[in-house]
Parts: sequence; structure tokens; C-alpha cells
Amino acid sequence: MLKMTGRKTKVRWNIAILMWAAIAINYLDRTVLSATTPSLMKEFGLNAGQMGIIMSAFFWSYALFQIPAGWLADKVGQRFSLAFSVAWWSVATALTALSQGMKSLLIFRVLLGLGEAGAYPSNAGVTAKWFPDRERTRVSAIFDSGSKVGTALAMPLVVWLMTSFGWKVPFIVSGLLGLIWVMIWWTYYRDPEKHMYVNKEEITYIRDGQVKKDGLDKTQPLKWYQLLKYRNIQAMCIGFFMLNYAIYFFITWFPAYLVQERGFELMKMGWVSMIPPLFGLLAELCAGLFSDWLYTKGYSLTFVRKLNLVGGMLLATMIAFAGVVHSPILSIALLSISYAGLTTAACAIWSLPGDVAPRNMTSIVGGLQNCVSNMGGILGPIVTGFIITATNSFIPALIVSGVATLIGALTYLFWLGKVEPIVPKEEIVTNNLSL
Repeated sequence: MLKMTGRKTKVRWNIAILMWAAIAINYLDRTVLSATTPSLMKEFGLNAGQMGIIMSAFFWSYALFQIPAGWLADKVGQRFSLAFSVAWWSVATALTALSQGMKSLLIFRVLLGLGEAGAYPSNAGVTAKWFPDRERTRVSAIFDSGSKVGTALAMPLVVWLMTSFGWKVPFIVSGLLGLIWVMIWWTYYRDPEKHMYVNKEEITYIRDGQVKKDGLDKTQPLKWYQLLKYRNIQAMCIGFFMLNYAIYFFITWFPAYLVQERGFELMKMGWVSMIPPLFGLLAELCAGLFSDWLYTKGYSLTFVRKLNLVGGMLLATMIAFAGVVHSPILSIALLSISYAGLTTAACAIWSLPGDVAPRNMTSIVGGLQNCVSNMGGILGPIVTGFIITATNSFIPALIVSGVATLIGALTYLFWLGKVEPIVPKEEIVTNNLSL
């Protein structure tokens, strides 16, 4: 039974911290392979094209299971779906230490993708349940910023573990971190109305601040595939595809770029590779706070979201110029600006499912846009790998990524319409008849 205390609790921010930690571990686990790429290529005799295929294997299963993971989260609840997801991928990460070559690396990367598919859709559903609309962008920025922290910390940590104990130890350590998180999440998380530490004032604050109230029942007005007929869903999918094509350069090929193209030594590469994600982290948190501030000042949700989306994607085009400059310092600066632009757009991208999804379908919408977007994750490492093999240069690959971000900016500017919840025609008719 909820208690009246006169002052609302702040349990929702504890939930936000746990969501952030899940994404940080998520990206730590997927980035371990990138940090160990030079060592793995040498040990197993892999070329750039083969390594690109291994990197992309994660995205095949990750993308394909986004929609089932979103459906599961909305059906059984995010407490179970997120715990199951993190447990699965943590075990898959630890088992990667058993790899003996290309075939086994492919298998473990596919298993990793299956598990990690549930993270973002589950977080989108938790955000829709636990936070009022006026706080949605900053919460999305908080949990998505975990990806930048995970990426940034992974490089020096993994390089240190690898140089000290061998390439297998980083996989085992990161897998154990995920299993510790699962125990904490399962013990603490409940939906708002069922949480032992939340009071009535916080529940009222959350629900009164939501245009669309998720989680009060299990009714879903549409099948998942019917969402694709809506213009905003289409724009969300295509725009996010373009963002992911560019951002996964940093997650997959960036360490190799620093070593092969810019001549950094392994340990120095580990530290330098932290710079763009840290810039991205700062930019995302600032963009989230600024976006919510604009919304409270009366600017429309459409204007607020598009400002982040279009402006961020235009900044991200700087990736195209990073390869052609001679100075390594200037190249890192341009890549940092690009990453900051990508993260500025990302906090709005992960606010959109809660903004536009039909009732009780936020996780499914999040899974759907993430499914399509990660086709960019599939293509990006492969295309980049074969471009490098064919041209012996990263420059054409970086230019292709810049063109992708420009297309993304135009998609969000012209294709994305008014940002508002989708109400199926059947519901409109029913509501009119009831009046």
C-alpha cells in the first residue's frame, strides 16, 4: 500500500542509475572485441575483411531479436526481460574466452547479440512507466550515456587487462560484472505502483505528467508490423539506421584506425580512444537537460526533438573530414565533434518511442527502430573492412559514414512529422462513440 508522506520520493532516479549501469556494461561487453582486435587478428591470422565479418555477426542476432525482445518486455514486464537479457549476454561474453578461431568467435558474437537485444527496448519501456514526459529526454540521455562510459572505460581497462593477463581475461571480467548487476536489478526493481519504496506523491507526479500512461493494463491496440505504416515510425527507423552506421565505426574499427592509420602504440591507443566517447557523454547529458528545459518553457515537443536530431546529425558529418586531415590531433578533434553530434541526436532518438508509441507498445517501438538501425551496425563493419582491404585506407570509409549522417539529418528534418502518440483509427472511433 502506498504511503502519503507529503514529500515525493525519488525512486525513479535510482531506476535511472540502474538503467545507465546496464547500458554501460552492455557496451563494455560489446567493445571488448574491438579493443582486443589487433591481438585476435594476429593470434588467429585474420585479415580485415574476416574481422569485419566477425564484428558484424553480433549485429545480425542483435537486430533480428529487437522486435521479439520489445514484445517480451511489454508482455511480461521489464523487470524480467532486462534481467534475462543481461544474464544471457554476460554469460556469452565470458564464454568468448574459449574462442579458438574465426568460427568460435562468430558463434559467441551471435550469442552476445541475442542477449543484448533486450537492453534498449526494456529501458525505453521502463522510462515510459517511471518518468513524466518533461523528464524523458534527460533520462534517455542518462541511460544512453552508459554506452559512452562503457566504450570509453573499456579501452584502457581492456588494454591493461589484456597486456597484463592476456586477451581472455577481459572477456571473463566483463561477464562477471553483468551477473552482479542482475542480482541488484532483480532485488530492487518493480513497476511504480508495486515498488516498495515509492510513495503516492511520486506516483501522482509521474502519472499526472504523462500524456500516455503505460503499464496500467496490458492492452495493445496494434500488431507490431502495423506500426510500419506510420510515417513517424518509418522516419525513426531510417534516421536511426544512418546514425548507427556512423557510430559503430567508433565501436568496431576506431582502435584499429588509431593503430594502423595514425600509428598509435597499443597502450596509447587505449587512452586516446576514450576521448570521443567522453565528449559524446558530456554532449548527450547537456543536450538532454537543455531539451527538457526547452519543453518546460513551452516549446513544442516536435521542435525540441528535431533540434537535437537534425542539429546533432549535422555535427556528426565531421567524421567525413577526420580522415583527410594530416594532423592526428585535428583528426581526433573532428571525430570527437562527430561523436558529440551523434550522442546529441541519440538522447532524442531514445525519447521518441515513449513520445509516439501507442499505449503499452513503447518497448516494441523501441525494438522496431533499433532493429532497423542495427542493420547499419551489420553493414558498417563489413563495408568498412572491405573498403580498408581494397584501398588500404580508412579515408573512403569515413567519407561514407559522413554521407550517412547527412542523410539522417535530412530524414529527421523532412520525413519525421509532428511528434505525438499514435492513436489507431479504431480507438478514435471508439472514443468518439463513447462521447
